[in-house]
Amino acid sequence: MKKSSRNRLTPQQQALFPGDSLFDKIARAVCRAGTLPRKELHEAWEMAKRVRRRYRGGRVLDLACGHGLLAHILLILDDSSKTAIAVDKAIPLNAKKLSNALIDSWPRLKNRIIYKEMLVQDIPILPDDLVVSAHACGSLTDLILDMASEQHARIAVLPCCHDLKESSTSGLEGWMDKVLAVDTLRAVKLVSKGYKIVTRKIPENITPKNRLLMGEYLRGEQPFHD
Repeated sequence: MKKSSRNRLTPQQQALFPGDSLFDKIARAVCRAGTLPRKELHEAWEMAKRVRRRYRGGRVLDLACGHGLLAHILLILDDSSKTAIAVDKAIPLNAKKLSNALIDSWPRLKNRIIYKEMLVQDIPILPDDLVVSAHACGSLTDLILDMASEQHARIAVLPCCHDLKESSTSGLEGWMDKVLAVDTLRAVKLVSKGYKIVTRKIPENITPKNRLLMGEYLRGEQPFHD
């Protein structure tokens, strides 16, 4: 079963996830909705569980959310987050179908996932928020990092579609791949703003765009974390 497949999961494929694990239960709900490719299921799960190992509680802001699966999983993993707001300039028409399938399995999510169709830059961010974004294209990742860090909010991004015309490499391409240079500078910029950062990867067999950058504002402490 290829985790990077862009084929849409369907109700008939629930049999591929027969176990009692939390992931299998989420996967079956996604299958019942019939709205998402397999790749997005695995991306959201792998990112969400790494984020929740570090950061608990707070309102979740899922920016450039697509169908909003990441927002749902973050609340499933940590019930102390009261709400999650899923923001995108164009919410897919079948996003509610996915949400309803997950709420059917986790009724406690009812009225706690809020979709907002708006520009990412128009959503107010609060210091206690947990700001997440999976594969916000190009410079949109930089915008999200800047917005979150201005408010000292916790942040987790999985960058993709690097725009080398807009994103600086600061000459590091002599030592490393240009795309890696962009992400390295993003991490260093967070550190310069007083953030303790955590760098991780999700499995490469899901996506080659697998670098996860997380940060929490903790000025005065060591900026890097194991």
